Amino acid sequence: MDAMRRTRFDNWPCSIARTVDLVGDWWTPLVMREAFYGARRFEEFQQRLGVSRNVLTQRLDRLVDEDMLTRLPYQERPTRHEYRLTDKGRDFFTVLAAMIRWGDRWLTDPDGPPVELRDRETGLSVEIEVIDTRTGRPIDVRQVIPTPGPGLPQDLAEQLLDRHRRR
Repeated sequence: MDAMRRTRFDNWPCSIARTVDLVGDWWTPLVMREAFYGARRFEEFQQRLGVSRNVLTQRLDRLVDEDMLTRLPYQERPTRHEYRLTDKGRDFFTVLAAMIRWGDRWLTDPDGPPVELRDRETGLSVEIEVIDTRTGRPIDVRQVIPTPGPGLPQDLAEQLLDRHRRR
């Protein structure tokens, strides 16, 4: 039986496709979640996630290669590393926060969400909302229009404009 080949999206002119290319398997967002929750060492990630060593090694290597995590030695013999979030990695928390918000709204058990995020200073529960920073209003799919950006090839820009004109 042939293994299914994975379609690469890293060069697609689409921010969603490029993000999915990086974090689209089910372990990568969970590895990042654990990094946000304070895991630093390989054994911590493995214990918390129950993932095989080879899969975890692949995911950590990719996240280091993509500058989401940095690998720092903490022991020389044998060499052991810990993983720390980079600026790019910390910025990914907004993606996970949006997933938390959606999951808490649509997939939570009747008892409530499995984890609550609290503000470190106030101790208050954080209410996650994706907002337009210019207006402060929540993003509503009914109120946004996709338009070509400077990185979209001209032929795809025309297709996007045609779709919008037909609506």
